[in-house]
Amino acid sequence: MWIEHVPTGTLTAETAASIYALCDAAYGCATRPLFAELGNGDHLLARRGDELVAHLMWVSRWLEPEGRPALETGYVEMVATDPSEERRGHATMLLRHLVPYLSDYQLAALCPATDTLYTRLGWRFWRGPLFTRKDGRWIPTPDERVMILPLPRTPALDLDLPLSVEWRPGEVW
Repeated sequence: MWIEHVPTGTLTAETAASIYALCDAAYGCATRPLFAELGNGDHLLARRGDELVAHLMWVSRWLEPEGRPALETGYVEMVATDPSEERRGHATMLLRHLVPYLSDYQLAALCPATDTLYTRLGWRFWRGPLFTRKDGRWIPTPDERVMILPLPRTPALDLDLPLSVEWRPGEVW
């Protein structure tokens, strides 16, 4: 098993197609439109030989605890494992391998589909209410859940404060 780091802008058509196919199988839906909404970021690919078995992506976002400066955040997206390879530690391996890539960020965050994987790796739920920032307003997003991972540059945080993220089309969080 080996891990490859690939920025979105340098993905070959073949690699992008492999990522879409893997994520489609893992999520049970067409994911290419979701990637288009996420924009450019960075990908970690877990491969066995030439076969893609797991994927994750991160993009830059700005999370702002109420009354505090916005934090440049490595926001993790599209964590996926080939369904035939699940429960073999591939996502865990990618998430552990991810942390050094986030050294320039002040925080890591994600919106989890499941929490057990992330909790055992040190991710914690933000307990305060969540919002999106759009047109100078904070709009409540009460149905969302967000987990954070403190990084070396993370300031002391009160996880009970309201937290906002910049608005984006598609999935806000």
